[in-house]
Amino acid sequence: MDLSTAIRKRIINLCTEKNMNINQLAIKSGINPSTIRSIIKSRCNTPTTQTIYYLCIGFGISLKDFYNSKIFDNLDDN
Repeated sequence: MDLSTAIRKRIINLCTEKNMNINQLAIKSGINPSTIRSIIKSRCNTPTTQTIYYLCIGFGISLKDFYNSKIFDNLDDN
């Protein structure tokens, strides 16, 4: 799995885990819902660290917690 796919899956998993939809996450993170949808629908393959940081704020977790997932084990180098 490549990094952008792993990030996308992690966001989807956290939304499910936190029982949040995209609009709720957008409000809590201060990010436009269309930006989050672009990441999830693969239109944005390179979300910035700052975007991930604000998503973490919305989820109520740290960056460390975001990347501390088995999803990020064994990433493809491509």
